[in-house]
Amino acid sequence: MDEVTVEIAAPPATVWELISNFDNMARWSPELTALRWLDGANRAEVGARFKGTNRHGMARWSTKSAVTRLEAQSVVEWQVAESGMRWGYRLEPTPDGGTRVTEYREKTRPVPLYVTLVQRSGLIGRNREALMVAGMHKTLDRIKEAAES
Repeated sequence: MDEVTVEIAAPPATVWELISNFDNMARWSPELTALRWLDGANRAEVGARFKGTNRHGMARWSTKSAVTRLEAQSVVEWQVAESGMRWGYRLEPTPDGGTRVTEYREKTRPVPLYVTLVQRSGLIGRNREALMVAGMHKTLDRIKEAAES
């Protein structure tokens, strides 16, 4: 599992409002360029599905995900169908009234061969795992900036 944590000088309710609104995700992610809800969904709730459109350099691709866990001001998770990765955020209040936010990703099943081949090709970056962790840092920095402004 990969995890990145940041402390934000804003209360959990403020941070939760930003993170649980998936329409914000394309603003913060270095690869996600658009998110579209599927099957009549229009917000994050357990079972809601969405399509993410991504870009890295010249490569463009989309994925379909489903929200698998949602606990107000605490946890939100989603499962990516194509890669078998579960992504999520954990929020914890800090003693000073701020919020500790952890973004994480974990493999929930073997990665399909076609995904492995694309990753090894270099089309979406040479060291995909390092790029994912760097992207998590960048995403959290952007969330922190939005929450603290």
